[in-house]
Amino acid sequence: MASPVATHAPAALAASGLTKRYGDRVALREVSFAAAAGELVAVIGPNGAGKTTLLSILAGIQRADAGEVTRPPREIGWVPQQPAVYSKLTVAENLRLFARLEKVPDWSGTVSRMLAQTDLAERADDELGTLSGGNRQRVNIAIGLLAEPPVLLLDEPSASLDPRQRARLWEFVGAQAARGTAVIFSTHDVQEAERYADRVLVLADGELLFAGTAAELAAAVVEPGGGDAAGPRDFETAFVRFLHERGH
Repeated sequence: MASPVATHAPAALAASGLTKRYGDRVALREVSFAAAAGELVAVIGPNGAGKTTLLSILAGIQRADAGEVTRPPREIGWVPQQPAVYSKLTVAENLRLFARLEKVPDWSGTVSRMLAQTDLAERADDELGTLSGGNRQRVNIAIGLLAEPPVLLLDEPSASLDPRQRARLWEFVGAQAARGTAVIFSTHDVQEAERYADRVLVLADGELLFAGTAAELAAAVVEPGGGDAAGPRDFETAFVRFLHERGH
């Protein structure tokens, strides 16, 4: 198990010893890490590694069998992979509905601010079902931010988006991090993790194998034949080799 990562900024969220079992199968095994305010943390790993399980426990959707999270779910924004929005309602109506469900004090002002922040003010009266995938995902993330949580969790946020939509999405997410929101996201696109994350967490079979920067992971990989090389230049190659070296 990797050790919790120390950061220079105060931790916006810390998890300690998170364990989750489904019958005889261990989906998470004593996972510990911390995320600082304004930090982007990517959770990567093979299918079935425990990425969604980890995020859903942090969000309070599932209970861990052991371990603890320092921040309660009401202070954490949760954006699942499948948007929980209403396609027949307009963008503004969706935001108003969820703002009231979240019991946001000034829901009207919050919705106006979020429309401006997501650059969707001109689409406020459009039915959600008429929007592009990228715009629908921005609405989905906006809903997760309505209560202005210090931590935002994103499960595969760019899945099914085209390159231009992904670029706009990550520009938006990066702006949230610049405002001080700690962002923890899962992704199957390891190059996306390398490009946008300050640190990466590598999960495999429910175990946290690595926590650090993408460059540190690449440097930890042994080049074929040995030598003094710092590791493969391509991060995806380094990631696959890292898993292979550790029996995954």
